[in-house]
Amino acid sequence: MTSGAPLHSSPPSPPSRRTHPALSSSGQRRVFIASCVAGLAGVLFGYDQGIISAALLTLGDSFALDTLGKQAIAAGMVAGALLGCMGAGPLSDRWGRRLLVGLAGALFLLGSIGSAMAMSPTELTIMRVILGLAVGGASQIVPVYIAELAPAARRGRLVLLFQLAIVGGVLVSSLIGWALSGSPFLIRLLSQGGDWRMMFLLGAVPALMLLIGLIFLPESPRFLASKGREDEALAILRSLRGPDEDPEAEMAEIHDAAGQRGSWRLLFSKRLRPALIAGTGLAMFSQVTGTNAVLTYAPTILAGAGFDRNSALLISIAIGVTITVATIFGFWAVDHWGRRRLMLRVLPGSILALIVLAFVFFGGDPQGIGKSLAVAGLLLYVLCTLGSINASLWLVGAEVFPLSVRGKGMGLVTVSHWSFDLLISMITLSIIETMGVSGTFILFAGLTTLAWLFIRRCIPETKGRSLEDIERSLNTGDFLLRS
Repeated sequence: MTSGAPLHSSPPSPPSRRTHPALSSSGQRRVFIASCVAGLAGVLFGYDQGIISAALLTLGDSFALDTLGKQAIAAGMVAGALLGCMGAGPLSDRWGRRLLVGLAGALFLLGSIGSAMAMSPTELTIMRVILGLAVGGASQIVPVYIAELAPAARRGRLVLLFQLAIVGGVLVSSLIGWALSGSPFLIRLLSQGGDWRMMFLLGAVPALMLLIGLIFLPESPRFLASKGREDEALAILRSLRGPDEDPEAEMAEIHDAAGQRGSWRLLFSKRLRPALIAGTGLAMFSQVTGTNAVLTYAPTILAGAGFDRNSALLISIAIGVTITVATIFGFWAVDHWGRRRLMLRVLPGSILALIVLAFVFFGGDPQGIGKSLAVAGLLLYVLCTLGSINASLWLVGAEVFPLSVRGKGMGLVTVSHWSFDLLISMITLSIIETMGVSGTFILFAGLTTLAWLFIRRCIPETKGRSLEDIERSLNTGDFLLRS
């Protein structure tokens, strides 16, 4: 299968910059607005991922759920995300990035309403799978879409808007979960379970906003160029660039890259293997280090450790605030320190936090000051992990692949992410039952150490480099030398 445009001998001669109006900062605003609208998919991603942690505390009021049942509902969205990301790459290369963003918004709307109306654990799990299809598609296409719209100098910050939107969604879900959990008004209005039903239903609001916001989204100029629609691509570039940027020169670079034919064989070739290892490996380590497991099951773990339901939910809010702070820091650091340097500097803090947590939970549930240390350890862990490896994950994945296979490559990155997320979601509570909380944190600490070593060896620095320059480094064999 190929996704490239027909080969041309030379790009169309661009008009002189003096023949069209001077570019203005309005182009930069258009890129920012488009990134924010597409980023609504990230809000939905974070909200639907985060709200289940609060809902799990009250779902037992409506359904008889054991550990396996809770894991199935939590993992339903992850299973759907795995399916969604597998299909999103090829479809985005065929139909375009903008259409796929809209399709994800429609699935978010359907899944939110369906989850609120579920009458059995099976129905709820199915609706969570539908939400997962949207999450998987969004996680694959939105970072690529933003990276292809953004100029190199601001690409890091703009792509990280997606991660910021995700953690914003997690924070909002924590606040709503705390506010609605056990609400007498909702239980009277919607009968038993009215609290968790409203939690899910509120996810329809940003889904509607995303669908309405589609009118502000241009198509990716790089996608248009790959289909031979270079006049349209150049027109969009001119509308998105500021006075100090040169859309004609950028279009010439895009033309050279777009003329290459992309296939699965090319993606798995020796030449592109370093990019494939970097993208899929970083996605794997973002999950096996326990990030989403902690976010999903933190209230359940804390409730089991002697915290009452309200305290567990309040701590979830503190975790949501910490994640937001970490991502805002990453928003600054990815373009000032660089993606690789950020991860190498900050990830050791995650290892330290996990060791502290293992110590606190050693021998049973924490008591006295141990409870405070447990909360501090959780907050430090999410601060360092979300502020480093998770802040860089989608950005690096969207940057390292050549244009001709970018959709396919990012698809494999998200397959790796959701495959390991599904694995961890399905076994975390079982691991805790087998190894204890302390042993589980030791396991995550060891895996985080391996992640740091992987980043040091296999991840290049992409700060400030154009996507086409990164592609050239793959062609010349110095992909890992630019670190």
